[in-house]
Amino acid sequence: MADAGGREDRLDLRRLLILVRQRLRGGRRRVRAAAFPVVVAAVAAGLSWAVAYYGLGHAQPFFAPVATWVCLGFSADREVRKVAELALGVALGVALGELVAYVFSTGVLQIMLVITLGALFARFVDRGPMLTIQAGVQGIVIVALPVAAVDGPAGRWTDALVGGTFALLVAILTPQDARRRARQLAAASLSDLSQMLGTLGKGLRDGDAERMRDALALGRSTQGTLDDWASVVRNALQSARISPAARRYLPELARLERASTLADRAMRNARVIARRGLTAVEQGARDERVSEAFEGLAVGASRLGDALSSGASTADAAQVLTLVTGELDPEDVEDPGWHLQTLVILMRSLTSDLLQASGLSAAEASHLLAR
Repeated sequence: MADAGGREDRLDLRRLLILVRQRLRGGRRRVRAAAFPVVVAAVAAGLSWAVAYYGLGHAQPFFAPVATWVCLGFSADREVRKVAELALGVALGVALGELVAYVFSTGVLQIMLVITLGALFARFVDRGPMLTIQAGVQGIVIVALPVAAVDGPAGRWTDALVGGTFALLVAILTPQDARRRARQLAAASLSDLSQMLGTLGKGLRDGDAERMRDALALGRSTQGTLDDWASVVRNALQSARISPAARRYLPELARLERASTLADRAMRNARVIARRGLTAVEQGARDERVSEAFEGLAVGASRLGDALSSGASTADAAQVLTLVTGELDPEDVEDPGWHLQTLVILMRSLTSDLLQASGLSAAEASHLLAR
């Protein structure tokens, strides 16, 4: 019993290490994506403070860097419209807060009043939710904190204008490619899928149940990246439809959105395959041919991710995946019988998803698999 308990602890530690490595991998991706935008926002916040302090002579220009950071944040997707909404919301909230605090002082009723006025006025000015939220938040900050009399009643509002102006300048002078983040997430998601499929192939070749469990752990840790991909590409499409400069990206963004949906479906199928594959291996299944099919799918997913990340043709990935379809006939599977046949049937569905993500229609993918 002691040996069994020790083995279970080791296996739990193994799965924990897989999840930790996956977390670290995702963390590195996020840091790489945020590093430059954060540095730019930090520089802009510092400069806005300097302008308010040295240029305007404000002793405590707190709201200048706050407004800049709130408007820019850590994301590279800085649309001028969204930055303008945030800048206006901050300035509006600070102005109303200053007015309420100057006329009525501070207190419970004053906080209620500034939220009500700020939110309703923001809804009148613009339909964007960020403007309304920031108007309320900044109004609360102004009313809840003592008035900075040293800079006058309008000092903090002027600081907010300075910070918002710097944020707008950054958004205007550093235009972003609407495809960039969606491409990065496409590569990351399909790399995760490729790694999972490769692990499944090795587990099935060696009859290693632990590798199958490793693959399932990998699959369960990837949903966040897939969700980010879907969200980012959806927002990029909405922005590109109203931005003349980004409208030329619409065809590629549509392709990335379609690929995002199909990659999510493929990953869900891969998790089901991992669970079924674990059962098959525990029943004694080992199959070289099906293992090679897994590895072919892993190569196809990896090449698809490379193509989507660079905007290149996905024909090479489609060709690799097409070759795999010839290995996915359930009738060709030998012992131990139905466990592996079920696995191959599920792999056909996953292959169809990847073929469609590479640009084929559903009918074309079905034809290849039927052939």
